[in-house]
Amino acid sequence: MRGIYTSVTDIRRKVFTEVARMSYEGGDYADYAKQISKLPFKIIPGEVSRLRESIFLERAIVSERIRLAMGLSLRPINEQAPATEGLEHSVIADKYYDPPLINIIKFACNRCPEKLVKVTPMCQRCLAHPCVEVCPKKAVDFRNGRSHIDQDKCIKCGKCVDACPYHAIVKMERPCAAACGMNAIHSDDLGRAEIDYDRCVSCGMCLVNCPFGAIVDKGQIFQLIQSIKRGDQVYAIVAPAFVGQFPGLTPDKLRAAMQQLGFANTVEVAVGADLCTIEEAKDFLREVPEHQPFMATSCCPSWSVMAKKLFPEMASYISMALTPMVLTARLVKKKYPGCRVAFIGPCAAKKLEASRRTIRSDVDFVLTFEELMGLFEAREVNFDDLEVTTEMKEGTAAGRGFAVSGGVAQAVADTIHQWEPDREVKIASAQGLAECKKMLTLARAGKYNGYLLEGMGCPGGCMGGAGTLADPARAAAELAKYKKTAPMQNATESPYEISLSMLSE
Repeated sequence: MRGIYTSVTDIRRKVFTEVARMSYEGGDYADYAKQISKLPFKIIPGEVSRLRESIFLERAIVSERIRLAMGLSLRPINEQAPATEGLEHSVIADKYYDPPLINIIKFACNRCPEKLVKVTPMCQRCLAHPCVEVCPKKAVDFRNGRSHIDQDKCIKCGKCVDACPYHAIVKMERPCAAACGMNAIHSDDLGRAEIDYDRCVSCGMCLVNCPFGAIVDKGQIFQLIQSIKRGDQVYAIVAPAFVGQFPGLTPDKLRAAMQQLGFANTVEVAVGADLCTIEEAKDFLREVPEHQPFMATSCCPSWSVMAKKLFPEMASYISMALTPMVLTARLVKKKYPGCRVAFIGPCAAKKLEASRRTIRSDVDFVLTFEELMGLFEAREVNFDDLEVTTEMKEGTAAGRGFAVSGGVAQAVADTIHQWEPDREVKIASAQGLAECKKMLTLARAGKYNGYLLEGMGCPGGCMGGAGTLADPARAAAELAKYKKTAPMQNATESPYEISLSMLSE
């Protein structure tokens, strides 16, 4: 469903837009309390439901979405609580995410089956019945002339699915669970999806793959705007994956667009990516193979958290370099003391990263591109009317390339070759947490000794992150063009090549 504007996308967008509009236009606590109660009726107008069996259910779900977009928690289903429950803790400019970040609105869940192999009415009653012959557990037989699967015997191997010449047998799986590379989603006692937060790394793939819009992440839209309104100098640091996300918004208009939202200025996170490249190149040259068999990149939080959860014995092999988001934020705060920083990017897991106590002083807010679009729509920013301002040229092509799978490792390898032309740097990369797990399993077996490993939690890399708007393939093509416009190609050309000790002063 990525890149397709569905009814789920439409509701998400309207929620973000209305929360942003409320924050820009609202006054005191009483004003916000009134508006929160009215917003579900504005987003879902009329008397007849369009999407679910009841308009009351539609509005109840939207009400929970509004709360989550404001950083509030879900209300318990079995207890009475007003829509404004806990609002006093969110009508502020200083609020981090309260766990959990990823939430399931239980009464929006469709109770999809976890895994099921099923014969459809497309069965043609063929004489060959290969489905029967290939089943290793004899779970398939013929009843009343049609194939039938005994679910008690079926092991969901899918051999009958592959063997059927009419594609009449399908393998069904809960979409959110299928998208979760951590196997963190299962069913509760009522068949609704439930997240095992001990496994979850907040990549957000479940929320963008749920066709019922039952999974939602918390937001900081409201708090960011409150900070701007009280007069804080808020700087936006924007991930390079922004290219192609907003139709009509070209890189040379981005600063003008962000100024209309109230940001003091905009900085390209590719700057921090260049610094990260240099630090990871130094780490690799210092550690591999003398002190450790391989080194893994550090910039994707869901990848690095997954590695530390599932492969703790190899946690020390992940580079100690700070992420591009943090490095860019530190640069901005060093240059503009007393300012606040909002990271704008494609990633849900960056919200989790920024909420860590060691990062909170660096990054004050995290918004996804989808949430940023809500701000643009709330302020009625017309991209066509924007004047071209100073284009962002601080980052190199290598730094901008962090947004696509393989880009991080390539940037690090190119930097190493700049310093040591004869040094061989073997690279392996994986995208999506399931593939990342396979790569680390092979690394544990010694298959990647001497390698630089790059892991990306989202398929396609950052361009396929949970907070993106555009089709990942199309956006990647736009990024390739954007890289060519960079005045500098390699991280070693960056004028910001400074040590981490200087940033921590």
